[in-house]
Amino acid sequence: MYKAKMMIVMRRDLKMRKGKIAAQAGHACIDAILTALKKEDRLNDLEMTDDGMDLHTENPDETPLTEWFHYGCAKICVYVDSEEELLAIAEKANEKNIIASVITDAGMTEFHGIPTKTCLALEPLPAEIADELTGKLPLY
Repeated sequence: MYKAKMMIVMRRDLKMRKGKIAAQAGHACIDAILTALKKEDRLNDLEMTDDGMDLHTENPDETPLTEWFHYGCAKICVYVDSEEELLAIAEKANEKNIIASVITDAGMTEFHGIPTKTCLALEPLPAEIADELTGKLPLY
């Protein structure tokens, strides 16, 4: 069972191609994880194992970030239908001191040269906290 999960919130109203969705979600995940590692002063704790990347810890009190690395790196993708909805989630997260990495695409391939906010990823969180922010959103 997952102890922590990362929520990815996509804008469905943009009608992005599948490859674009994957790229934008990837940008958001990487940004959220690196920012969370920096927030916890844990960037130097990353280590490569035979199974991939892990977060080394000598502290028995695991944080959601540590649990996320140790128990499967769960990512759940949901959607909203507007930039306003996306930014409202980011604002609520910021009010709770939760990292919300909002991605702005440069617009070079799909948005006619217009920078466009496409998605966000929340740092890994316990399910009950993630659900406060995104629990009512439909799965993508």
